[in-house]
Amino acid sequence: MKNDFRQKLHLEPESGWLNDPNGLCFFRGEYHVYFQYSPDSAEGKGRKCWGHWCSPDMLRWRFTGTVLMPDIPEDRSGVYSGCGFVKDDTLYLFYTGNVKEEGDHDYITSGRGANVILVTTKDGHNMSPKKVLLRNSDYPDYCSCHVRDPKVWEEDGRYHMVLGARTLAAKGCVLYYVSDDLEHWQYDRSVFDSEGSYMWECPDEFTLGGRRFLSVSPQGIPHEKYMYQNVYSAGYFGIGSAGDPENYREWDKGFDFYAPQTFDAPDGRKILIGWEGIGDIPYSNPTTALGWQHCLTLPRELTVNGRGNICQTPIREFEKLRLDDTSVKDSNALSAQLPFEYVGRCEGDFTVELEDILKLEYHSGEFTLTFLSENTGGGRTVRYAEMPECSDIRIIADTASVEVYLNGGETVLSSRMYPADTQVKLTFKGTEGKCYRLGGIEVISDE
Repeated sequence: MKNDFRQKLHLEPESGWLNDPNGLCFFRGEYHVYFQYSPDSAEGKGRKCWGHWCSPDMLRWRFTGTVLMPDIPEDRSGVYSGCGFVKDDTLYLFYTGNVKEEGDHDYITSGRGANVILVTTKDGHNMSPKKVLLRNSDYPDYCSCHVRDPKVWEEDGRYHMVLGARTLAAKGCVLYYVSDDLEHWQYDRSVFDSEGSYMWECPDEFTLGGRRFLSVSPQGIPHEKYMYQNVYSAGYFGIGSAGDPENYREWDKGFDFYAPQTFDAPDGRKILIGWEGIGDIPYSNPTTALGWQHCLTLPRELTVNGRGNICQTPIREFEKLRLDDTSVKDSNALSAQLPFEYVGRCEGDFTVELEDILKLEYHSGEFTLTFLSENTGGGRTVRYAEMPECSDIRIIADTASVEVYLNGGETVLSSRMYPADTQVKLTFKGTEGKCYRLGGIEVISDE
């Protein structure tokens, strides 16, 4: 069947441009996913807004429309990224109001306003008037005009906020603020990059498995074969006993992953969702010509393994989408309909190939995701992951993307792909398991 690139498993806009997930939370019996949204253009031009989906189970979603728009002087150039914080019967949404002044500015050291703005909602989509909480003058004097992406949590009887920033010396950092009432915030401290980036975006500090972590999206780190392969990175640090970040590890080694955010499910699971895309890419997405661009990753459960690394696995709810399955033996070949899932065991080197689309291969401590044609990859070529061994693989392939989970999700690679047909031929070597045909999530719209 000819592929129209509309996905069955991933949240994506009906039209326009999507990027960072925002305001992720569980509130009043539903999961809420906000996202940075340019409804007027698949290329991200025009108004920068927030769109909103909600769901009772992360399988059935309802799009309620554009819920935040740039309509006050302090956010006139865009409603940029932020977070959701639930307190009692109210959802507090914090975001960055972007302002670009007219004139001769570089918009790094002058000409840009970065305002932390708060709105509240009782139902997730009808918003209160906006309150400006922090302006450029409230940030340390070593900061440039690039300060954004608030993430808020409650701890030890106080409220805490982190903001991503770029210093005047072109060094990435995270600013910490504290509050007693969610509206009046005082600067507390900063942590600075030691990896060579000029900006840290989308900070997110959280506790998982009794350990503390700081997630950031660094910009400007020199590329290496196994690290920082994309134009921008996204990863996490462990927080040491002195409160300093250490041991940076990337969330995802694929072509399309950026700006992740975590939240807590009501059963205590820590869930991560990222943007399955990235800015300033040297490759293309053919859906742009069809009127929309980008999607979010599958929601992922986070755990910590014995090595202290975070593992990501698709939420267990997705197992309900499994239909019939086919057993796979070593050196099997079969035909599969997108979307599908493969769960396999590996001993030593192995290969899984989607004929004429991409090859997934592990050999001598190196895993590669390689596109086999210009058309299916949209200019994407190869991505690498260094791994001493690989014992298992899980592949979830949608009609226009693929997510690969290795070693229980300790290593993940996510990428958009654009096969011409939804029927694909699979070949397997060195791995055995099951291939599942998948149903899809349900998405309806109030618009």
